[in-house]
Amino acid sequence: MTICLIRHGLTAANETHLYCGSTDLPLSEAGKDQLRALRYSCPGAEFVTSGMERTEQTLAILFGPVPHRRDPRFREVDFGVFEMRGYEQLKGDGDYQAWISGDNEKNVPPGGESGEEMTARVLSAFGELARGEKDVVLITHGGVIAAIMAARFPEEGKNRYQWQPKPGHGYALTGGTYRPIPE
Repeated sequence: MTICLIRHGLTAANETHLYCGSTDLPLSEAGKDQLRALRYSCPGAEFVTSGMERTEQTLAILFGPVPHRRDPRFREVDFGVFEMRGYEQLKGDGDYQAWISGDNEKNVPPGGESGEEMTARVLSAFGELARGEKDVVLITHGGVIAAIMAARFPEEGKNRYQWQPKPGHGYALTGGTYRPIPE
């Protein structure tokens, strides 16, 4: 069994370096164009998205109108009051400084969730996928993929940001191994 983890394409928030987790944004035109240049084939696989517009659009561009299910447990971390804002807007905010200082996995943005909370949610859902028998293609978010990879391959010593794939890219996990996709 293989599970392919694919990050959604670029959004306007990605392009302008804004925190975007729970905001349901579509892909940008550049994001759609980048995805159209990629080709994937996964015959017989089960398809799953986080249900957010950017993951739904990514699935449609990469694989066409395939049957799939939506699982909101694979949504990106919720950045709370920092959603759709960037560093330049937030750098003078005391709550923001408290959030980015110290342990990024434990700190909770006001009205949001910590990296640890998101990881627990995601790993619970991923465990269910991994117990299946069919190959799975999961179209999800960079932080979600990074959380899964860091948990599955701790011996590599990579943090969440080092595991995060480029938009439209990801990893294929088979047993205890992985390979980047596309190769």
